[in-house]
Amino acid sequence: MPLKNLNIAELLDSLEAAIRRQIAERKLNHPLLIGIHSGGAWIAEQIHQRLGCDEPLGLLDITFYRDDFSQIGMHPKVRTSSVPPHLEGRDIILIDDVFYTGRTIRAALNEIFDYGRPNQVVLAVLIERDGRQIPLQPDCYGTRMALPKGQRIKLTGPEPLGIHIQNFDMVAA
Repeated sequence: MPLKNLNIAELLDSLEAAIRRQIAERKLNHPLLIGIHSGGAWIAEQIHQRLGCDEPLGLLDITFYRDDFSQIGMHPKVRTSSVPPHLEGRDIILIDDVFYTGRTIRAALNEIFDYGRPNQVVLAVLIERDGRQIPLQPDCYGTRMALPKGQRIKLTGPEPLGIHIQNFDMVAA
């Protein structure tokens, strides 16, 4: 079922404004934007254009860094990560679509640190929802929301981007 009261353009506007504040407050120097496949990559592409970044967008596939295969299963579509070979000392803005338990972000940070030790990492997400399981949280978000147990948020795209609520019984196949 679509989320009628959530407008993607408005969420992207809010997220962009929050990222710009973080860039100024934390004095990020030519930050590298990295999106997490696949929904985070779609959001990162939009933000990359809005910010007018001159460096290529980095992309992560965290499939092999996940710790919850027994719960979510192995995704058959493994994509290549595409980031500069050395992230040592870089300011990074890590972007994902939905922040839920924190496990995706933990996996992404593990992969990023395999490339080098960044100066700092800002976490930006389109939607932060309840359900955190590990001590991580976004620095920037488009909106926050709570969902009943048994539901999840699904971003569709890349063109057009859409947001839907799914019941776990719909997802079980």
